[in-house]
Amino acid sequence: MPSLTSLAPAGPTATPSRTTATARRLMAICGTLLAALLCALSVGASSASAHAALTSTDPADGSVVKTAPREVTLNFSEGVLLSGDSVRVLDPKGKRVDTGKTAHVGGKSSTAAAGLHSGLPDGTYTVAWKAVSEDSHPVSGAFTFSIGAPSRTTAKVPTGEASDSTVSTLYGIGRYAAYGGFAALVGGSVFAGLCRSSRPVRKIAVGGWVTVFTASLVLLLLRGPYTDGEGIGGILDLGRLGDVLSTKPGAALLSRLLLLGAAAVFLAVLFGSYTRRTGEREADARRRQDLAFGLGFGGTVMAVGLSATWAMAEHASVGLQRQLAMPVDMIHLIAVGVWLGGLASLAVTLRAGEPIGRAAVRRFSRLAFGSVVALVVTGLYQSWRQVGSWGALTDTEYGRWLLVKVGLVAVLLGIAAISRRWTGRLTDATADTAEETDAEAEAESASEAAPAASAASEAEATAEAEAEAGTKAAVKAGVKAGVKAAQPVRTGAADAAVDTPADAETESGDGPGDGAGSDAADDDPERAAQLARQRAAKDKTATLRERDADRERSALRRSVIAETIVAVVLLAVATVLSGTQPGRAETEQASASATKPGGQLNVDPVSVLVPYNTGPKSGRGKAVVMIEPALPGDNALHVFTTDLADRPVDVPEVKLSLTLKSKGIGPLRIPLERLSTGHWSAKTVQLPMAGTWQLSLTVRTSDIDQVTETRNVKVAQ
Repeated sequence: MPSLTSLAPAGPTATPSRTTATARRLMAICGTLLAALLCALSVGASSASAHAALTSTDPADGSVVKTAPREVTLNFSEGVLLSGDSVRVLDPKGKRVDTGKTAHVGGKSSTAAAGLHSGLPDGTYTVAWKAVSEDSHPVSGAFTFSIGAPSRTTAKVPTGEASDSTVSTLYGIGRYAAYGGFAALVGGSVFAGLCRSSRPVRKIAVGGWVTVFTASLVLLLLRGPYTDGEGIGGILDLGRLGDVLSTKPGAALLSRLLLLGAAAVFLAVLFGSYTRRTGEREADARRRQDLAFGLGFGGTVMAVGLSATWAMAEHASVGLQRQLAMPVDMIHLIAVGVWLGGLASLAVTLRAGEPIGRAAVRRFSRLAFGSVVALVVTGLYQSWRQVGSWGALTDTEYGRWLLVKVGLVAVLLGIAAISRRWTGRLTDATADTAEETDAEAEAESASEAAPAASAASEAEATAEAEAEAGTKAAVKAGVKAGVKAAQPVRTGAADAAVDTPADAETESGDGPGDGAGSDAADDDPERAAQLARQRAAKDKTATLRERDADRERSALRRSVIAETIVAVVLLAVATVLSGTQPGRAETEQASASATKPGGQLNVDPVSVLVPYNTGPKSGRGKAVVMIEPALPGDNALHVFTTDLADRPVDVPEVKLSLTLKSKGIGPLRIPLERLSTGHWSAKTVQLPMAGTWQLSLTVRTSDIDQVTETRNVKVAQ
């Protein structure tokens, strides 16, 4: 068996070293881009990806109200979807005190309210909330308020992300796969219909359909656990699908699956009747012309409908100018698909060595240019709408990701310019080749008439020869069978050596039996398969040799592959952008935080438990000292005294002082005012700086019995 390496061209057209060097450079580019993407992901991993921001609450976070409110109200930066337990209110012991019904206030989707039971006692209450923003992302959080005065609380609320980490990761992968599948489906279909249809292009389009269908189905199953913060086991709860489908994101996913069913029919027609060639040019042209309008109209409806399933459930569906933003987002998605999916189709066509005319390449070049123009225009509008200000480009997570995306687009446009240059050279360099190819095709079609004309006479001669050799063949077959039974079994080279004379005799036509060679191949299937593999390898090598011999096409192929690699990374960044809180919303959230009572500070109060024992049995108890917010500047201080059974108890006198020994400050004596049984307070306590302060508490339980206890309290920056 000849070596496959011997089939490679050894002349000036051989390009193995150049191809290897190019492959290494492309791998280096891909690795660099992926590394940069991972670094950017790690930098932004700690930032919230929520889109609906909590802007205000009533009662306010950390506030103290004199009487118990009838309900708790939350206001968000955009609309949210609520469930029955979206807002939970817990008393100091962790018991729910809300009515269990959450609703929007006055029909405004950006609000949420939960009613409270009447007769709530004084103390600190915790409000835990969760919701789904209108652009499909889950959000959650918690805050506290106090009735009468702050108190200790044992309420426990989740402090992690709104979704399970495993579910969130799988959901993000599914979203990326859906975007990539859509681009491959749209781009592959457009390339096949307007430029060149081939087996590799069909694989791109059909693979895109399978990918987006599978990803959408997985996203639909993961939607419930993703929004409810449950683990991966939640996908087994199929009863939750009804709740998911009643939401806007669930309806969008279901609509996408239904549209993909129609897209399957579209693909069957596109790669079946439309691209099939029967050899009759006029009939093929008429059939393609009849199908062209229907395919164009159906493909446009399919692309618009599929893009709408993203636009109606993500960024474009919320915020300002949503009536304009949704169509713009659809145009943006379709342009991405035509450009990136078409790039992948052109890349696999050139890599496979499939014949593609210069007119088809130039046609795709014009399509790509139009797509880029649409991307730039729609991208500028989306950037203004989502970022809002120049400062948000660098101060928000969304703005930084947007800068990364713009940089990748610039790189992609630079490579695209190189591809267009090679496309122009391809036109000039292959004009003569195309004419020669057309001439060869005409000569080949003309030469097919001669064998057809002589087919009848050859058939008659063959029939007579077979009739005369019938008896001889039968006798020879019997003798041959007997000889073979006495011979040892041989394969490979030995068989080839033994059968060579017979084969040569058969090929020359001088032998008595015309079917001797075919008999040898039939008797040894392994040998036949080996020869078939050799022929296939030989044909493939010849195709690659012909592909690499054209310098312009080789250069175009390398630049298109480089474009495709950058496009894959760009698509990943776009997916991250769609899951990141827009800069405009993040800026609004920061502005709302700055207007809270106490400025930008939102720190939990510091409480210290101080057991005391003045001697007699009635002189034993506990004191809780609470400092809020325990930061430099104004603070509120409360002291609660209880017996050993945690019942409020009065004592004749309580004194308190604070000392910062490391700075030589103090003791600062804090005047306390009795508010109620077992409750003393100081509304304004000035702490000049951060550090570890020593708290001294003196409790007098009778005229002569008192005790002083000391504890350390940390005041943060």
